[in-house]
Amino acid sequence: MAKGYLNFVLHAHLPYVRHPESELYMEERWLFEAITETYIPLIKYFQKLVDEQIPFRITMNISAPLITMLTDDILQERSLKYLVERLWLAHKEIRRTKGHNDLNNLAKFYYYRFVEQYKIFKREYNCNLITAFKKFQDMGYLEIIACPATHGFLPLINITPNVSRAQIANGIKVYEEAFGRKPNGMWLSECAYIPELEDALNEFGIKYIFLETHGITNANPTPIYGTLAPIISPKGIVAFGRDLESSEQVWSSITGYPGHPNYREFYKDIGYEADWEYIKPFVAKSGHRVDTGLKYHRITGKTDFKDYYHPDWAKEIAEEQADHFMHSRINQINNSASKMVIPPIITSQYDAELYGHWWFEGPYWIYMLFKKIHYNQDTFELITPSEYLSKYPNIQVSEPAISTWGAHGYSEVWINPGNDYMYRHLHAAAERMVYLARCITKPTEIERKALNQCARELLLAQSSDWPFIVTMNTMVEYAHKRLKDHIGRFNALADMIDKHDINEEYLEDISYKDKIFPNIDYSIYAK
Repeated sequence: MAKGYLNFVLHAHLPYVRHPESELYMEERWLFEAITETYIPLIKYFQKLVDEQIPFRITMNISAPLITMLTDDILQERSLKYLVERLWLAHKEIRRTKGHNDLNNLAKFYYYRFVEQYKIFKREYNCNLITAFKKFQDMGYLEIIACPATHGFLPLINITPNVSRAQIANGIKVYEEAFGRKPNGMWLSECAYIPELEDALNEFGIKYIFLETHGITNANPTPIYGTLAPIISPKGIVAFGRDLESSEQVWSSITGYPGHPNYREFYKDIGYEADWEYIKPFVAKSGHRVDTGLKYHRITGKTDFKDYYHPDWAKEIAEEQADHFMHSRINQINNSASKMVIPPIITSQYDAELYGHWWFEGPYWIYMLFKKIHYNQDTFELITPSEYLSKYPNIQVSEPAISTWGAHGYSEVWINPGNDYMYRHLHAAAERMVYLARCITKPTEIERKALNQCARELLLAQSSDWPFIVTMNTMVEYAHKRLKDHIGRFNALADMIDKHDINEEYLEDISYKDKIFPNIDYSIYAK
């Protein structure tokens, strides 16, 4: 019998960046890059583990915007086009680098990688990766959980409780439509917890959530096992807390695994280095240089002069680090199991896009880690939260602490002098949405469509991605634009509803652009 367990958790989320009106939006590339660098590689190695009969377990959140984008016809077509362009570019690179052995080998490496990805994406799953993740969940290897509808930062929009309730309800509805079952767990956006959310979580059948470390260690009363066991709130919501030791081994920018000199360098891409006329067909349609996915250098060290990347060297390091991670968990469990009356559970939480996108070798590291756990030790097992709770239902009652997993552990990433203006618009729209839902109980068909679209625009405006982007100072103008667009569309429709004069052409236009939550029901805001 295992002395303890590892609860390996991936959080997969991207903001809704569907722009059917134009291919000039560079932000759609966030999805294309995530598909080719994270989601397809994960699916590849999940299937490899299944084929090798290795009984792995992983917990994964796939947010509603990501589910919607991965199943959208337009974005599937554009994703396939992006992948074919990478294949074409790699083929050109094989010819261009013919006289340079190292570069030519790397060009061939990428070419065969993209050929394999095309086979997985197009031929095996017909461009719909949700069917792949659903397959692994139905087989019992994945436990996929829900997320609030548009990854809204619930503590800051809960001034109008109907609004955070609608975020939870619509996120669960998208999950159920995609995976054909009810979720047991929910990934609260940014792990942002306040006790006031629990009534809605209970109402919609959520059994457990994940919190940042101090959400558990600062709970009341203090949990006797820290984050090595879940706690249950007085209202019955179970909370698993992030284990610092295992997370830091991967996350740390100083000592974390992804920083090894033999790993691929993220910040050197031929999209910025190749001749413009040569690379022009493979960068953004707007004419900007962007990443192409073909990167020929390794991290090397803190120097501007980067050596060439060697995939075999990187694989060797990934295998060594997988072994190190496994033995660290063995030591951690051996040191704690004798002091506990239940087996410890180590909860390791990560953004899914870390694996593959930021850390190119990450999916292979997961594959090797799970193989080593299966073959090379018997101290601990992989487990999902639902499996753990069915084995060990007696849990300490403790009220989790208000917390998030953002910088400094609370809300300053999502509300600060750079983005705080957003909330007066969000709160005003939320109050107006509740007012409309309560007043219009017998709408005409066109009024119902307009009210449902109002709900969509409000949810999209509430995405935590917009204030986050502003704080991180990345695509700031895009974030400002998205908030302005969704609030503007909401208010325009609300005015039409008030006047009983709805511009059907305008409604059709924005319904086509913001085509999310097809089965939304505005009346959720009235309850």
